[in-house]
Amino acid sequence: MFKRNVISVLEDWKSNERRKPLILRGARQVGKTTIINEFGRSFSNYLYFNLENYEHRKLLETEIPFDDLVNLLFAHSGKIRQKGDTLLFIDEIQNSPKTIALLRYFYEEHNNLHVVAAGSLLENIVDVNTSFPVGRVQYLPIRPCSFSEFVGAMGFDNLLEIMYDEKYSVPLHNRLMSLFNQYVIVGGMPEAVQVYSVSRDVLALDDIYETLLQAYRDDVNKYVQKDKLSRAVRFILEHGWLKAGQTVTLNGFAGSGYKINEIGNAFRLLQKAMLLELTYPTTSAESPILTETRRQPKLIWLDTGLVNYAAGIRMEIIGSQDIMGTWKGRVAEHIVAQELLTLNNRIGQRRAFWTRGKGGESAEVDFIWQVDSKVIPIEVKAGVDSHLRSLHSFVEHSSVDMAVRVWSGQFSVNNLNTVIKKKPFRLINLPFYMIGNLENIIHKYI
Repeated sequence: MFKRNVISVLEDWKSNERRKPLILRGARQVGKTTIINEFGRSFSNYLYFNLENYEHRKLLETEIPFDDLVNLLFAHSGKIRQKGDTLLFIDEIQNSPKTIALLRYFYEEHNNLHVVAAGSLLENIVDVNTSFPVGRVQYLPIRPCSFSEFVGAMGFDNLLEIMYDEKYSVPLHNRLMSLFNQYVIVGGMPEAVQVYSVSRDVLALDDIYETLLQAYRDDVNKYVQKDKLSRAVRFILEHGWLKAGQTVTLNGFAGSGYKINEIGNAFRLLQKAMLLELTYPTTSAESPILTETRRQPKLIWLDTGLVNYAAGIRMEIIGSQDIMGTWKGRVAEHIVAQELLTLNNRIGQRRAFWTRGKGGESAEVDFIWQVDSKVIPIEVKAGVDSHLRSLHSFVEHSSVDMAVRVWSGQFSVNNLNTVIKKKPFRLINLPFYMIGNLENIIHKYI
């Protein structure tokens, strides 16, 4: 299995004396169990319990003194406790509210034990009476693979540092863009990346994508009890992929008869499960970013590879010379949205876009991203600088003097003046493969 970047975050958590039990957040099949199994190799003792297993669940719900419970876990695992540190991984923890409540005691009474828990969010969020101990656990999102992880999986570790270098990446630009285009087609679901790294065959991934989509549908059938809500969720999972990257109207979404409250509840369920995100606009160009949730949002799914397969547009991408022109530019915007979420490990991180429609002027910037106290506009667009009118408009209505254009061209920086007010600003032209280094580049030029 290839290395995931989140391992370094887990290593920092491991060495932190003030650590709390760690809850992994993420959709099904983004690699939570595989990551922790790999992380467990760095411990003297590694215990794994899956609470879909009745015996494992019964064991952790045993009402005995806490120290005795830890000894019992070792005895049940058949392992002899070695000197050194211990990692306890509790998978599918949503199946046992008692075990969820037990996490606070791991923190308060047995902090020398490293405890990680994970669960299928589409399951545990339905039971609103189950909550994790507030203030006694911490959370870590696990997302689909980033482009840098894809490059490593493909066996090109030698390119990982070079691709972020503004000077040395230029001679390798075409090769890096070719790799990025492959990433756009495959996406970041770990099993798809792993199989593609061996086969180099996109069609070999069909069964993986189909199994994933069916698993999400099966979750609905099993865990959503209200029939009207389950129908709305299934409708989104069936038809929503075609709306990826688009601004959507919730009332009557995708030609359905669902009212805004019905489809809105279904979207909220899927968003909490981290399968998708509704990104909302803001009209402010300053920090903090306050989105307007009464306006129409854009629909962003968890993975572009899944979108390509489910929406039936994969062959269009394979036959394209430049992803900027594929599916009216929505694929390019979608993959940028996916990459942006890999820049940090904040659970509450949300993507947003900027709009302006006052005084006869209409403008929209694809993304805005906060770095420290600065709100940076990001446009996914080819073309000459004068055509980036939305970026010019944002800069004119903000205190920033920097903007980012993500494109298929090479890295460069232009010193420009806005079209109307002639305000000077710096335009960073960022190749797709450098999105993972976005914040470092902004700090360099800010």
